[in-house]
Amino acid sequence: MFPDSSTGYSYEDCKATADWLLAQTSVRPVVGIVCGSGMGGLADMLKDQVAFNYKDIPNFPQSTVHGHAGRLVFGTLKGRPCVCMQGRFHLYEGYAIQKITLPMRIFSLLGVETVILTNAAGGLNQDFKVGDIMIMKDHINMPGFAGNNPLAGANDNRFGVRFPCMSDAYDRELQQLAVDVGQELGYGDFLREGVYCVLGGPSFETIAECRMLHKLGADAVGMSTAHEVIAARHCGMRVFALSLITNKAVMDYDSEEKANHEEVLETGQHRAIQLEKLVSTMVTRMEYNNTNA
Repeated sequence: MFPDSSTGYSYEDCKATADWLLAQTSVRPVVGIVCGSGMGGLADMLKDQVAFNYKDIPNFPQSTVHGHAGRLVFGTLKGRPCVCMQGRFHLYEGYAIQKITLPMRIFSLLGVETVILTNAAGGLNQDFKVGDIMIMKDHINMPGFAGNNPLAGANDNRFGVRFPCMSDAYDRELQQLAVDVGQELGYGDFLREGVYCVLGGPSFETIAECRMLHKLGADAVGMSTAHEVIAARHCGMRVFALSLITNKAVMDYDSEEKANHEEVLETGQHRAIQLEKLVSTMVTRMEYNNTNA
């Protein structure tokens, strides 16, 4: 069940993929960005692009979801070398969790130091509105409770330690930077922070499930990100994540509302420009902070 060198997820396989990519481009990325549903425009901001279709990259999975383009794009954002995933992978597509998080290990071997992840999520917090952007301060990993964790199986110390700490999974300095940049850009009215809960999907949550998750302390719910965060932290990369609240979770049996993927993509387009501006400004500031560290 768990991957080993014979099933194509070994350190050597990841290194071979990273080396193949580095041979095809002169960009040496220090920031890795993962685009959520309908938010692939982040990659379009990169200058001097070198793009690869996932299907052409050795060992790479392929995205099967509408709104996820399936391209790995190298380039510079405000002069900073970046790599961007236009389209990610999910448990509900049938992939093993180790395959979903494979790109994080490849990012690490490419030299990425900071990962910025975005996702579309349903709002559980009753104060949240559709179109809000939530800075993720923590997560609840529901599949992990059942043993479905990307680090399950044999550990390779070249990636990271057997039992990595997750109480500091989301970099607090980057969270503060996002708040500061958001205030400067005038985003205070729709910038929130909270806890993200991941479920397996693909069915949206029932009313009872939404009520339970809210009681457990989740502010938003989705089907991605937490697995990638665990793998990224295991590799020692800094992590920052944003949820775009694309729909309000249905919490009331009298409600006529129904969650749907079209609504998710529509909200993504509506807020995409602000989200891109927030991320690009943060990347510029991170460069400034690191240069003067």
